[in-house]
Amino acid sequence: MNYRRLGKTNLMVSEIGLGGEWLERHSTEEVKAVVDECTKVGINVLDCWMSNPKVRSDIGDALVGVREKWYIQGQFGSIWENGQYVRTRDIKKVKPAFEDILTRFHTDYIDLGVIHFVDSVQEWNDLQDSDFMRYVFEMKEKGVVKHLGLSTHNPLVALTAAKTGWIEMLLFSINPAFDMMAPSEDLFAIFEDNAFVNAQDRIAPERAELYQYCEEHDIGITVMKGLFGGRLLDEKASPFGVRLTPVQCIHYALTRPAVASVLIGYDTPEHVREALHYEEATQEEKDYASVLAKAPAHAFSGQCTYCGHCQPCPKGIDIALTNKYYDLATQQTTVPATVKAHYEAMKATAADCIGCKACEKRCPFSVSIAERMKNAAELFR
Repeated sequence: MNYRRLGKTNLMVSEIGLGGEWLERHSTEEVKAVVDECTKVGINVLDCWMSNPKVRSDIGDALVGVREKWYIQGQFGSIWENGQYVRTRDIKKVKPAFEDILTRFHTDYIDLGVIHFVDSVQEWNDLQDSDFMRYVFEMKEKGVVKHLGLSTHNPLVALTAAKTGWIEMLLFSINPAFDMMAPSEDLFAIFEDNAFVNAQDRIAPERAELYQYCEEHDIGITVMKGLFGGRLLDEKASPFGVRLTPVQCIHYALTRPAVASVLIGYDTPEHVREALHYEEATQEEKDYASVLAKAPAHAFSGQCTYCGHCQPCPKGIDIALTNKYYDLATQQTTVPATVKAHYEAMKATAADCIGCKACEKRCPFSVSIAERMKNAAELFR
């Protein structure tokens, strides 16, 4: 495993990390198997934005005895309410949720305290003089949080935050598709059909400016959405019309300025070992440029990356998981029996959707969720 310095934090993090969200779907034993394998191969940085108490406890228990080997990204503003993930800035809810991750991780400090999911400059500005931000600084001053960071998908927000001088690192979404999006602060517009610049042209200027600023001012970046929810691995789902490999996606992200680690979601120890192939891959295997140069298409419409920011659902539907099962099913000529069984085992399914579209207002990727729920209900029926 190779390690990179995460900007001014001076933490030497593994260039391949652990994005914890898929662990939410697994048993305690399965979570421990993944974390144990990560520890074994030298992965030492993980992000736990999820507020689900069970997955927090499962990851925390798996870290017992090896806590000192890991750098943990814990997030301010992700809470568990009425059995679902909720994003909030209400300090009465934020504080106990952050204390909860300390308790469940059996630790008295978090290495990287990340402000959770800010995707508009206005929201960032509104946070500056707030009880929420005062609590964040309090945790830093007390040493409960060692370094401060921000999670965002928006380069305008990331750059604005970076220029404050006190943000030490960013959790930012990076992959070839995102980097080729036309710049916009309107997250519901950037995924329209004309949103991409040509693959042979330069990177969207706002994103290029962000990477350059972070490099020059020593602000490290950990990467989310590096595989674009797996869509870049499928030529039918890829906005480019060509397939990239996991190695090519990882290499793309790691070649952006200021990037220290790409956080990958793993379902099994085998997935961990597959990601580690990057460390021994040849330059030919890593070459993404020649693939993109031959890409026949660059148009895109909103696609679910299973990030979970659509929650909560008033009917209790796990929207991200439903979308995942729907996508898995539609990639086959017939619905796989195992996928259908998993779908039917859910407490609430797409058939329970009332079409309120509250989830669509929270979706950072402009997905037509209500329509997908309707289609999923018909497909699995």
